Amino acid sequence: MDIVTSSQIEIFLKLFLAAFLGALIGLEREYKRKEAGFRTYSLVSLGAALFTIAGFKAFSFFSEQVKAGISFDPTRVIGSIAIGVGFIGAGLIIYRQSHIEGLTTAAGLWLAAGIGATVGSQLYFTAIFATLLAIGILSGLRIIEEKYFGKKFKEIEEKS
Repeated sequence: MDIVTSSQIEIFLKLFLAAFLGALIGLEREYKRKEAGFRTYSLVSLGAALFTIAGFKAFSFFSEQVKAGISFDPTRVIGSIAIGVGFIGAGLIIYRQSHIEGLTTAAGLWLAAGIGATVGSQLYFTAIFATLLAIGILSGLRIIEEKYFGKKFKEIEEKS
């Protein structure tokens, strides 16, 4: 009996890719000095990939054990991930002195979970593209916000 099979190596590589892609988004958040950064985003993406892989493996197991009345849908795992991380994100959002804090962090963590689930579903290029798009949104759109709406952001910061 092999301790490490090629199937297990493939799972290890999926988990590594999910953690790496989450970490890339987290690096941008670290650069912006946000609380949820490198480690948090990496763990959320890794966890989502792990749950997704486990869901698909369980589906394979149950489909081989065809019995009347067994209904198993691995996509329910992905839906549960989205809901679970949504609850985490909801806890991060704070309304303070006429402005909202933590909304981008919550959305980013939710996206990191989606990227992990995408890797777990073997949609590697989609996950990589989504990661690059997320980094572009977090860094590129911030520049546009500061350039065109900078005065508004400064007024909010001065009030708090």
